[in-house]
Amino acid sequence: MSSATTSTTSAAPRRAMLTDPGRQAFVILRAAFTVAPVLFGLDKFANLLTDWPAYLAPWIDGLVPGSAQAAMYAVGVVEIAAGLTVALAPRFGAWLVAGWLAGIIVNLLTVPGHYDIALRDFGLLLGAVALARLAQHRHAGRRS
Repeated sequence: MSSATTSTTSAAPRRAMLTDPGRQAFVILRAAFTVAPVLFGLDKFANLLTDWPAYLAPWIDGLVPGSAQAAMYAVGVVEIAAGLTVALAPRFGAWLVAGWLAGIIVNLLTVPGHYDIALRDFGLLLGAVALARLAQHRHAGRRS
């Protein structure tokens, strides 16, 4: 078999993989759930996007030691770790992000005036679950 035939033969499956809607959805969600948690986590240290401590429910602020800003530093570390886990191991990282979003939703539902953000985060939680399922499907496909 000539090298031209070999490269054409190997290019066809690669092209099919790149045009597969499931593969595209996986790549989009993986990128989003890697970048967003890392950026939001970093912003917990800078408060450039918003005043993050204002989103912490008073009852949670009463449970954690230190100030609300100190709690946001811990939140930032967890979010950065979650985003990096999605990048390295999406089958596990996506579930980590989904669980983290569930906790954020509970927090927001107990802060009056933040119900719209809780609803948005529920949509993100569904996206993280979809990523976890797509990652599981891809992993299972590699084993067979």
